[in-house]
Amino acid sequence: MWLYIFVFLVTFFFMEFMAWFSHKYIMHGFLWTLHADHHRKDHDSWFERNDAFFIFYAAVSIGFFLLWQNNILDIGLAIGLGIFAYGLTYFIVHDIFIHQRFKLFRNANNPYAKAVRRAHKMHHKHIGKEHGECFGMLIVPFKYFKK
Repeated sequence: MWLYIFVFLVTFFFMEFMAWFSHKYIMHGFLWTLHADHHRKDHDSWFERNDAFFIFYAAVSIGFFLLWQNNILDIGLAIGLGIFAYGLTYFIVHDIFIHQRFKLFRNANNPYAKAVRRAHKMHHKHIGKEHGECFGMLIVPFKYFKK
């Protein structure tokens, strides 16, 4: 039981690194064509090409569920749930809280929430693929906690 909880937590926190890495080197790299509409909207759809990254990580999570279900990887459920939990957290923080794709959680009343918004605002200050900053989501550089 403790192993599965440990694997879940390690996976969840590892996904923050994966989010930073894929955002910096993949989304702002060779797959910029999928991510660009997140920085500068060039269409009328509610959906963005950038949403393909959610689909990718959902498929990875489902893959781990299937490995567990078919008795191929005993910790597959814990890994799949860790990826899912991070994806859900990312969706709530990024799409709902920061970008207000749904009009919920509009007020940032605590220092962490304000820092997350400031850091992401600095990321979106750059509309091109170069010169970006703050590629992570949940781990915020200390300087954004200052007023």
